[in-house]
Amino acid sequence: MNRIRVNLDRRLSASYDIHIGNGILDRMALILAKGNWAARWFVVSDDAVAGLHGGRVLAALAGAGLRAGMLTVPPGEGAKTVSTCLGLAEDLLERDADRASGLIALGGGVIGDVTGFLASIYMRGLPLVQIPTTLLAQVDSSIGGKTGVDTGAGKNLLGTFHQPKAVFIDLAFLETLPQREFTSGLAEIVKYGIIEDPDLLAALEDNAGALQGRNPAVLERVVSSSCRIKKGIVEIDETEKGLRRILNFGHTVGHAVETESGYAVSHGEAVAMGMAAAVVISERLRYLSAEDRDRIESAIERMGLPRRVPRDLDAGGILARMGKDKKKEDGRIHFVLLKKPGMPFVNGGVPLELVRETIEAMQT
Repeated sequence: MNRIRVNLDRRLSASYDIHIGNGILDRMALILAKGNWAARWFVVSDDAVAGLHGGRVLAALAGAGLRAGMLTVPPGEGAKTVSTCLGLAEDLLERDADRASGLIALGGGVIGDVTGFLASIYMRGLPLVQIPTTLLAQVDSSIGGKTGVDTGAGKNLLGTFHQPKAVFIDLAFLETLPQREFTSGLAEIVKYGIIEDPDLLAALEDNAGALQGRNPAVLERVVSSSCRIKKGIVEIDETEKGLRRILNFGHTVGHAVETESGYAVSHGEAVAMGMAAAVVISERLRYLSAEDRDRIESAIERMGLPRRVPRDLDAGGILARMGKDKKKEDGRIHFVLLKKPGMPFVNGGVPLELVRETIEAMQT
């Protein structure tokens, strides 16, 4: 089992470990018992994941002498709301959860964000443990302490920063992941290669087939590399005031596409489209070469990800969604653009007409 330390120097008590391995639930339970972070744990999951994995997780916790119960919500982005959090809070109150209790997020990004948000506000803060079960959550949303829920206007417009006590990435969960969800998770790994590690990008290009086939050794290498990149950025900029903003590469257009589609387009698919838009805009503004743009677009496609925006989505609607993005400041939408692989930067504002032209061109 690999262990990666997230060192938050300003608050050493907030530092934590990311544990990566295959079939690590028993060791996870022993680490929780040794950590003694909570007298009682509540596992929050969705109905689908709880049916697949909830029993094994509860059995592992009981085997280590830990008291634990299960709370579930419906699967999907539709559960990522304030109403869901209120319902879970009421369930916790009925079960006498107090400040000595802790929450475990068992699921994908939706469950991680909702459980993290709830943990940050219930009785002014409970210990949180992340057990991500999707590739997307394993390499991205489970690390860094960002929590959030959606509103009708867009994604993650309400949220907090609440660091977990530990993250347990069990690659065995990926065996039951539907292919579309698995491929969606590759988008965030491609993003890390583009913005931070050209060697990782090259490894993805060379091992595209093995990744799609879920080769365990290749998966562990790229997941570990992705987690190291994410943790390094979080250590420098815990609350997204500066460097951490580069992690939003592809997300400005991506979130708008995802929301405008009514979440018919998955998060990873939307990010892939957003990355494709970002490199086209970077080229048109003369920051990025045509050769690098071609290479990145090819890498996105080799991972089985889309780079075209669906024709049935309205470009004006996507632009309107972008106007409500939480990354907007002083009326300007800040884009993460690219000079070359490994050299991203935050642009002070891209002309909306250029964005519209780019989206419309990507729909042809």
